[in-house]
Amino acid sequence: MVKNYAARAGVVGAVTTLMLLTSSPAFALTRDDGDDPGTKGLSVAETLGLYVGAPLLLFLLICGLVMVGDKSRKES
Repeated sequence: MVKNYAARAGVVGAVTTLMLLTSSPAFALTRDDGDDPGTKGLSVAETLGLYVGAPLLLFLLICGLVMVGDKSRKES
């Protein structure tokens, strides 16, 4: 039983490695229409605000609305 799992893991690892080695490279050198590589990136504060702060704020807002709705139902 353990040999089957080890063999399966080996085959999956070998096939994955082979696929990664033989896959065609990304066309990073070819410019696409609408590419604008000269634009300024996000600062650390903007990145944290966008990817950490905004989802956290949205989560807290949804939790607050659910708690308000639940509280009003229990009182009646």
